[in-house]
Amino acid sequence: GPSLRPPPQPGPGVELAVSCRSLLDRDLGSRSDPLCVLLQEVGAGRWAELDRTERIKNCQNPEFCKKLVVDYYFEKVQKLKFGVYDIDNKSFDLSDDDYLGGVECTLGQVVSSLVFTRPLELKQGKPAGKGTITVNKVFCMEKMDFLGKSDPFLEFYKQSDAGMWQLVYRSEVIKNNLNPCWRTCSVPLQTFCGGDFNKPIKVQCADHDSDGSHDLIGTFETNLTELQKAGDGSPVEFECIHPEKKQKKKSYKNSGIIRIKSCKIETEYSFLDYVMGGCQINFTVGVDFTGSNGDPKSPDSLHYISPDGINEYLIAIWSVGSVVQDYDTDKLFPAFGFGAQVPPSWQVGPSQRWDPCAVVLRGTALKPA
Repeated sequence: GPSLRPPPQPGPGVELAVSCRSLLDRDLGSRSDPLCVLLQEVGAGRWAELDRTERIKNCQNPEFCKKLVVDYYFEKVQKLKFGVYDIDNKSFDLSDDDYLGGVECTLGQVVSSLVFTRPLELKQGKPAGKGTITVNKVFCMEKMDFLGKSDPFLEFYKQSDAGMWQLVYRSEVIKNNLNPCWRTCSVPLQTFCGGDFNKPIKVQCADHDSDGSHDLIGTFETNLTELQKAGDGSPVEFECIHPEKKQKKKSYKNSGIIRIKSCKIETEYSFLDYVMGGCQINFTVGVDFTGSNGDPKSPDSLHYISPDGINEYLIAIWSVGSVVQDYDTDKLFPAFGFGAQVPPSWQVGPSQRWDPCAVVLRGTALKPA
């Protein structure tokens, strides 16, 4: 019947930084203008574009600024293709641009490597000169918690590279209370400040109005380094300043005090973090050869030796092994058999003993005990 298993859920998004060395020079009178495109296999021989970098003019050794983003699924073999092109026009289509080389790999190989560098190929077995591509994973999501005390509601903004303020968090509204205590909130570190502890953060306090015309109470600027000083019973306080009131009234001090009671970084390690940290996964196969599994000549047995040479055991081994092999450095997979009469003596070992039995994967005929 149909499987009720839920579809795989993506882990943290991975950002991949790409650089190349010694690219082919396809332009006459100038250097190539490279761009790197990332594709993922979506079916047998079918590829879909996930992302692409910016184009860099006149460069044979580009370090692309734009990161390539891909969702990470541990339980899937995610086949990727990096293609580098020389862009000589404004068309989005790459079919009319010179191909400088590419490489196929899996996302598992990239994230489990300290440094992933491969030679570029024009096609399989044909090197693209001395060209190479290096892919570095640069981002995994972390989280930050902080607790604030304020007036009716707060808004936190981070400053973009272009100097614009971007809203990253808005607190709940507490009505009719000039001394509210706000509940703990959690914001991803990357969202909050882009991972930069010194990036300016603007905090705005406003009086909520149901028609949307919220009145500004005051504002102040800080950064995560300052906010982190709060904790262990020692809050950090900021004067909430209304710019117009400060300009009009010489006696104006502030419109209240914003007190940050606690601010801390909490790292939630994902499986991807462990892989990037060098975690190895060893794949070992164990097969039960006792007679309880039935006659291998019968289609009802899990050990059924079918005409096409495939049974449920092999399907399970291939499905798991194809994923795990990218995370195993020596690529050696021990195989164990239990309860078989092993040739040439056809003797069975002690009932609780697991004996190394490489013939399990070589298809040698065994007799069930």
